[in-house]
Amino acid sequence: MVRSPNQTLGTAVRALREERGISREVFAVNAGLTTGTLARLELGRSDPSWSTIRAIANALGMTAAEFIATAEAEERG
Repeated sequence: MVRSPNQTLGTAVRALREERGISREVFAVNAGLTTGTLARLELGRSDPSWSTIRAIANALGMTAAEFIATAEAEERG
């Protein structure tokens, strides 16, 4: 099954968040998102804006470039 880019991005967000031991609620606050928005992102059901991607990266302690590279590496397997 081929995953969409949004599913790949969502998988990366969830994996990185969980690696850091951050709850969805705390992470959403840190990224300036609602928990519902974060849930949709993690499930690949949202097409995030560039500002949202930057906010997520910042909440993960990464640059946007590092975050995108990590998501792309996840996509490649």
